Amino acid sequence: MDELKPITREAVPAALLKAERYRLIGDPWSAESICLDVLEVEPDNQTALVTLLLALTDEMTETPAESESRAREVLPRLADPYKRAYYAGIVCERRAKAQLKRDPPGAGAVAYALLREAMGWYERAEAIRPPKNDETLLRWNACVRLLRRREQLKPRGDEESEPGLE
Repeated sequence: MDELKPITREAVPAALLKAERYRLIGDPWSAESICLDVLEVEPDNQTALVTLLLALTDEMTETPAESESRAREVLPRLADPYKRAYYAGIVCERRAKAQLKRDPPGAGAVAYALLREAMGWYERAEAIRPPKNDETLLRWNACVRLLRRREQLKPRGDEESEPGLE
């Protein structure tokens, strides 16, 4: 099998810009690949870690469990406790939205639980957020609005039971 070719440290800033562009045009796999190349050269590059995490969450509609698991593995590598909490919320929120898009049986209850988990992370991040940074409030409000808008978003115990076969 062919070996990967390492990038140079000098190419890191341009590579990160390219990774962001790939995310913006809906090609998260290319963004992920670039971030992995950057992390080979600079294992603690925070921008690469955040972009990688976001690229993985972009992949959740195609490979939900794998993408979520890999995104959660990135979280401990984030140096800032605020960012760890904030992006943990992002992982949960995006998994909930992917669940709703795929719409398997029980999707509403699973998405509800994930959104509530996201909101818990956003509250933790809110408590330690930097001054003049309300992104956690924006995400919290988006979750609340989604919960209000989608009727199927209920905890498992609130789902209507189906009549049994007699």
